Amino acid sequence: MSLFADQSREQLRAAYRDAWRKWQQREVLQPLEAQLADVIREHPEYQALLASDASLADSFAPEQVNPFLHLGLHLALREQLATDRPAGIAAIHRRLCAELGSAHEAEHRMIEPLAETLWEAQRAGRPPQEGAYLQRLWRL
Repeated sequence: MSLFADQSREQLRAAYRDAWRKWQQREVLQPLEAQLADVIREHPEYQALLASDASLADSFAPEQVNPFLHLGLHLALREQLATDRPAGIAAIHRRLCAELGSAHEAEHRMIEPLAETLWEAQRAGRPPQEGAYLQRLWRL
């Protein structure tokens, strides 16, 4: 299952819903579905949304956190940590885990620099700048 390739926003959001439903019903999960379910389990504030039959295509007000963006940033960060790319990110995460006492809280701290780096890249029409990203992370 490819998470992003050839999927509309609605299809991507449905993948979150399906993974959550399958986890709740104790069905066999594909590896990516298991990752989705893991991050959803850590966010009880989003579980009702994902369990409802309401449309997932609704947009969110600028002052609201988009739950799909938030969950997706967790997934992206976890991939970076698993591969230590950019080099050194895993060490930053270990340091934050030790300081904060929680891997999940460390991820939350690291998501903001990730989002900022991605936003800058999109705005400038260029790839994300790993050096600037790492500098932001080291300042945490």
